Amino acid sequence: MSSEQTPRTDGAAPAEGADARPARLTAAAALAGLEGLALVAGGAWMLVGGLTGHPDDRTQAVTGGVTLIVLALLPLIAARGLLARRGWSRGPAVITQIMALPVAYNLLQADSVAIPAGIVLAVVAVAALVLIVNPETTRALGIRGPGRPKG
Repeated sequence: MSSEQTPRTDGAAPAEGADARPARLTAAAALAGLEGLALVAGGAWMLVGGLTGHPDDRTQAVTGGVTLIVLALLPLIAARGLLARRGWSRGPAVITQIMALPVAYNLLQADSVAIPAGIVLAVVAVAALVLIVNPETTRALGIRGPGRPKG
């Protein structure tokens, strides 16, 4: 008997088929995770700069750094939930992208090297939103539309 005909008893999901995680879902999780890691890095940079450097306002720098690190939890938890195909994870993932768009807009309004960062953030946020609301992703997360029967 071939391995295709033998039922799996190790609990692992098959590589293809209805149980496989769609590539779009994996990509959305990766983008959310990257945003979370970027927030952690930015928060750590602000925190270290506030503690070791000479900021204008040390309290504001430390508070900003801690805030960014705490805010990083939202996209990181969303990314983990998306990878695990949890339906609840789509909400935090969408919220993360919606919050990123005004930040990207503000970066684009700056007259500095922040403009490329704003472009990258805007592209990542829009791409992640498109991936998250994609019908294939929605099905993989087990989210059904209004008026659709269970099953």
